[in-house]
Amino acid sequence: MIPHYDAEALAALNISAQDIIAMLQKLIRGAAEGTVHAAPKAALTPPDGRYIMSTLAAMDSPPIAVTKSLVLNAANSARGLAQINGLVSLLDAETGLPLATLDNNWLTGVRTAGLSALAASYLARPDASSVGFVGTGLQARSHLALFRQMFPLTRIKISGRGRANIDALIEAADGLNAEVVGTPRAALEGVDLAVTSVTHTAVEAPFLDANWLDAGAFLSVVDLAVPWHKQSFGALDRVIIDDLEQEATLPNKLADPAHIHGDISGLVMGNAPPRQSDTERSAFVFRGHALGDLALAALAWERLA
Repeated sequence: MIPHYDAEALAALNISAQDIIAMLQKLIRGAAEGTVHAAPKAALTPPDGRYIMSTLAAMDSPPIAVTKSLVLNAANSARGLAQINGLVSLLDAETGLPLATLDNNWLTGVRTAGLSALAASYLARPDASSVGFVGTGLQARSHLALFRQMFPLTRIKISGRGRANIDALIEAADGLNAEVVGTPRAALEGVDLAVTSVTHTAVEAPFLDANWLDAGAFLSVVDLAVPWHKQSFGALDRVIIDDLEQEATLPNKLADPAHIHGDISGLVMGNAPPRQSDTERSAFVFRGHALGDLALAALAWERLA
């Protein structure tokens, strides 16, 4: 039987923010050279509110192909299950023979924060000392873990609903000044970094506004921009998405194309400039990119094989 690595085994690998950023940069450059390959994300949205998604990416050296399939279902909470569950499969990209399966929830949480970390390395102020969270689940904790490695954080602000998730985020913020605030606006104002990860199936109408961000703030939008008034992104100096090519194939746009200034590949390849001033307000708005899944799977396989 092929090996399966669970979240505990993968977390024990201690893959760092810098490891992830370096691998993502390598893969993005490889994609430009034709040695790394990724297909656009595929998604199904049944009328009952489920979100079913898959990604596919491969690299030539070492020859690894990675597929990820997951289901997001808000009804899982009543079953005592995480809202998102799925599976990551690694294949030998030359023979097609299976190598391993990985825990999806670990990989999705860390790779998503890893993409944010890559964007933040180009767009956020290096002296950022405060971060605000709207949404307090796995993505909030994953982002906090990586941002703590990258920035001299001293303070976090938290806006969320579930007490258990809030308490887990406060525990993860050990050593930082953690403040639970009464409104999402209060979490986004007065911080250098901001992350929103609101479960999109729970959003009845947009309620977040980019005008609330302070001068110099960097925002990571992890929730498909569903809770955002998308026209408010026009108030920002820079909006970067994960993949312009992928976005062009999808009908429900993350943001008005007129407000988008490039993608993550453009930052790495020098086609989109990094932060230009200390007062620039910027955002990374993304769906998730297959190269993110490939990066984490490749890093894990390097250590496990």
